[in-house]
Amino acid sequence: MLEAEPDFAPILERFAKGVADFPLAKQEYAQKLEEWTQAVNKAKADHTPIPSKPYVLQMEQTGPGHYQSPSCLYNGMIAPLVPYRIRGVIWYQGECNSWRAWQYRKLFPAMIANWRDDWGQGQFPFYYVQIASFDYSIFDNGIEEPIVPELREAQTMALNVPNTGMAVTMDISDINNIHPENKQDVGKRLALWALAKTYGHKNIVYSGPLYKSMAIEQKAKNSETVIRLFFDHIGSGLTAKGGKLTDFTIAGEDGKFVEANAEIDNNTIVVSSEKVRNPVAVRYAWTNTAMPNLFNKEGLPASSFRTDDWPCVTANRK
Repeated sequence: MLEAEPDFAPILERFAKGVADFPLAKQEYAQKLEEWTQAVNKAKADHTPIPSKPYVLQMEQTGPGHYQSPSCLYNGMIAPLVPYRIRGVIWYQGECNSWRAWQYRKLFPAMIANWRDDWGQGQFPFYYVQIASFDYSIFDNGIEEPIVPELREAQTMALNVPNTGMAVTMDISDINNIHPENKQDVGKRLALWALAKTYGHKNIVYSGPLYKSMAIEQKAKNSETVIRLFFDHIGSGLTAKGGKLTDFTIAGEDGKFVEANAEIDNNTIVVSSEKVRNPVAVRYAWTNTAMPNLFNKEGLPASSFRTDDWPCVTANRK
């Protein structure tokens, strides 16, 4: 599957280069490790702080058989299950694709199709967890680009694949822990999808609000230009948990987003800012660490979204 799609070629090429470069990388790391050992011994003798140990070899410097090599985890952990009958899949995406969110728009649906082809059981349910918010500057010093919402956007697009569902987790994230501890609510939200879509339970609200469309309007009261947002999966109504809506930004034609005022109005949201007289686009929770507060009244959080289709920061990362 990876070899058949040109957009996935960099995945294979990157690993092949890593294998080729591995002997030199291993040698250089051994040298750094030796220098560090000597520095530690000196620091102990001088009663000065112990220096940090050199970081282990990066993914791009992997040797043959590395667990993160293309298809390794699939062949080791999924392929052996293929002979068995299954009811469906729940999938919890990790963080490593965040830097290549644009590629993920195609990679994730391809993976779903690949699994379904291998099992030969038709389009079985595939329910997945949207990636949580996290401070990625821990791994990528100083990163400010919105890579996480771009991956969430790619995951939301996968709802167009038949028989899929998505549990949103921004409200139960831990921006300092890449593995948030609250898995119980994650499981409950996945279960709602399964109960409603797989097991046929009626009258279950199984998704939080998902952005549907927008309209630019002129307020008659003061001639202010605002953007009105419309949603699917509003349940019995939209609500802001904890008070005023947060994490909305708005921009004009210049593409410069500023903090916006957002208010719920008859299960739509009206967004505006005095700093943007002629708004054309709105974004919600469009940061790596956002923990926003738009929900439906059934307690399910809205996904992050944007109304624009301006270039992604990950578009050239493959």
